[in-house]
Amino acid sequence: MSDYSTISLPKKIKEILNKDRGDMDWGEYLLRLYTEAKEKRKREAFERLGRTLSEEDLERISEEYRKFRKEFGFR
Repeated sequence: MSDYSTISLPKKIKEILNKDRGDMDWGEYLLRLYTEAKEKRKREAFERLGRTLSEEDLERISEEYRKFRKEFGFR
């Protein structure tokens, strides 16, 4: 059985992606796109959370985190 798979997509999309990927192979390129998209979603979620919480909320969370790490750290 092969370690490769085929993905069907419109030719126009493949042309756009092919220009963007440059010298990278498809696996490396798609993994980079996936990683960048995932990091962007995490960053946006964190920013939304930061806008939702007050400074007092953030400080309380930070203190609880420090307390948790101290009490449940490996010995």
